[in-house]
Amino acid sequence: MFKGIYNGKQHHVSDIATVLSRAWNAGVDRIIVTGGSLEESKEALAIAETDGLFIGGFSAQLECTQLDARLVLFLETLSLEFEESGDPEKHFQGLLALAKEGIQKGKVVAIGECGLDYDRLHFCPPEVQKKYFEKQFELAYATKLPMFLHMRAAAEDFCEIMERNINKFTGGVTHSFTGSAEDRDKLLSFHNMYIGVNGCSLKMAENLDVVRGIPVERMMIETDSPYCEIKSTHAGINFVKSLWPSKKKEKYDKECLVKGRNEPCLVRQVLEVVAGCKGITDIDLFSATLYQNTCRVFFPQDLDAAADALLAGRNESQ
Repeated sequence: MFKGIYNGKQHHVSDIATVLSRAWNAGVDRIIVTGGSLEESKEALAIAETDGLFIGGFSAQLECTQLDARLVLFLETLSLEFEESGDPEKHFQGLLALAKEGIQKGKVVAIGECGLDYDRLHFCPPEVQKKYFEKQFELAYATKLPMFLHMRAAAEDFCEIMERNINKFTGGVTHSFTGSAEDRDKLLSFHNMYIGVNGCSLKMAENLDVVRGIPVERMMIETDSPYCEIKSTHAGINFVKSLWPSKKKEKYDKECLVKGRNEPCLVRQVLEVVAGCKGITDIDLFSATLYQNTCRVFFPQDLDAAADALLAGRNESQ
């Protein structure tokens, strides 16, 4: 079975059971929820704690008991929030306390999403981004957690800061990667860094060329739902085999995707496009490898024994 990791944002609560059902049927068995600020992270942790709601409520509607509906929190904060708080150190301590609380409850698995985005300077100027991106490594160091990272149009500054802080975190992924081959190779030079690929990573032929050069053992895939879907205009669309009907949100139908909204089930399409552009024919082995990569960083205690056996068996036969 294909197993995917879902970065879940902005699904309407009345819709989430249907979304989870489609995800389960597509082979997704882990759910990750993020918060975009300190307050949102508190809300996300509260969601992650509602095991009764998600396991008792939704699994009954899903008619399955194997779905790991435990929502796992990525602690996310924007650099500008440190400044806007009026007391950056107090804000940092608030994030640290929340992370420690979530770790104790078994719900927080990474520090992130944090990094640099020079395409979105209207949100936060580069000097502020760099200052507090560096500060966030202290969170990872204090909690001994891996990092969920973001880099767009900022490879030089991003990698410079990473190099200074490489010993402060255990590992991580730079997600939604859209950079050049040179950017890719800079990231791969960090021994504990993986590269995350989604629909935004697969838009143009040049993007596919860059993805071909990411070693399978250093790659993860994601949806970044509800964003970054694979569109009909994308270069890799011909590799897509798994399709779902969709309708506009004004004509909502629980049997269909909401048109233009990415969902976790569509991580299967990311798998298909990446496999296609890399010429990989054994998609089950490929998915098992990607799943193992994700578990090694974020869920080391839950490494899947069946996938391990599959990988070992294939390696012995080669």
